[in-house]
Amino acid sequence: MHHIERFTDGSAAFASARLDAWHRLGTVTRQAMTAEEALSLARLGGWNVRKLGLTATEITADGVTQLEVPDRFATVRTHPVTGDLDYLGMVGADYEIRQNEEQVELLNALVDESGAHFETAGSLRGGTQTFVTMKLPEAMRVAGSDEVDLYLVVVNSHDGSTALRVLVTPVRVVCANTQRMALRRARASHSIRHTKSAKVKIAEVREKLGLIWEYCEAFEAEAERMINAELSTAGFRNVIRQVWPVDDNAPVRTRNNAERRTDELLRLWREADTQRRIAGTRWGGLQALTEYLDHFQPARDDSVRAHRVLTSGAVADRKQQAYELLAV
Repeated sequence: MHHIERFTDGSAAFASARLDAWHRLGTVTRQAMTAEEALSLARLGGWNVRKLGLTATEITADGVTQLEVPDRFATVRTHPVTGDLDYLGMVGADYEIRQNEEQVELLNALVDESGAHFETAGSLRGGTQTFVTMKLPEAMRVAGSDEVDLYLVVVNSHDGSTALRVLVTPVRVVCANTQRMALRRARASHSIRHTKSAKVKIAEVREKLGLIWEYCEAFEAEAERMINAELSTAGFRNVIRQVWPVDDNAPVRTRNNAERRTDELLRLWREADTQRRIAGTRWGGLQALTEYLDHFQPARDDSVRAHRVLTSGAVADRKQQAYELLAV
């Protein structure tokens, strides 16, 4: 299952401060977490991720032949529950391991500077991906009282699939939907490759924290412009058609699913409590689309939905496309 990691003892590799997650898994604390608590409660500590050399084996009628594989390595961990050796992925010789502790230490270095606190931590896809988030102390306000919280997130992989990445994620408090707005002038993320030469860049992240405030200002300005711009029902329908295009010759089932999706989106846009102060605006249209993607788009279960929101490129791309269609 490609979502939050679950173990044979019934526990899950997820921890959250004060608020239950959609998937109802893991440990929920009643206070903000320290760095050590985030690692411990989410079962992220002590993995000791490492590289092991690979060997190819051929079995024939003449016997067994083993051949060392040059320049390719298996990444493995010490399983947090069983203590067994656990395979994670395959990487090259230059791949530099970045432990889960390094993620937390990176964010912990920012706590005293910003007043942020650890909010969530967890493991995805059988330990191949991990994430740690911190909530910044002050929410942005748009439309006078519509609050948008900001989170610092560090996402890492242990299978060579992605760099260690630090990013800013805005979350609208009233409906806890994750925004995706790649603004024109503000940079909201920083990547650190899994190579030795990139290791020194970790120290630069603290300096780049200043860019977050530039991002905040740009986000607020874009949101205010969208709040002050009206959006008609016909205009919102047109955005839906562009975000989810359906061919005229599509099968009946596809067209029926599209019609149900449009009806649900129109309901959110017209009637949801989250639209109370922003109804009929382009900002309201973006929030309805985002709320649908985060909370109402069909999924097998809540765990799958949570993982999709956290990691799916398709969800992020749709949010970005919606923003670009609605931005003024």
